[in-house]
Amino acid sequence: MTMDYNVIRAFFKWCTIINGGLLILASILIRFAGDWVFGMHNKWIPITEDAFHVAIYMLLGFFKIIVIVFNLVPYVAIVIIGKQRSETRKPN
Repeated sequence: MTMDYNVIRAFFKWCTIINGGLLILASILIRFAGDWVFGMHNKWIPITEDAFHVAIYMLLGFFKIIVIVFNLVPYVAIVIIGKQRSETRKPN
């Protein structure tokens, strides 16, 4: 199988959807079950609640940046390139 434009576009589309969904799921889990998540982690690693909140905030922020930079931006760029390719192929 060769890696053509449609395969690469679909790959980045699904990467964005899956990773975006994981980011939303993690955010909802922390928002509504934060005490449970803290309790579970506190059993494994002794950490204060304030330090836990800072760590989770930084982790979600880092994950969001990674999803945007490595999934969403390449997908948008490939869509733009595809539109430009289709415009140049149209007969006058």
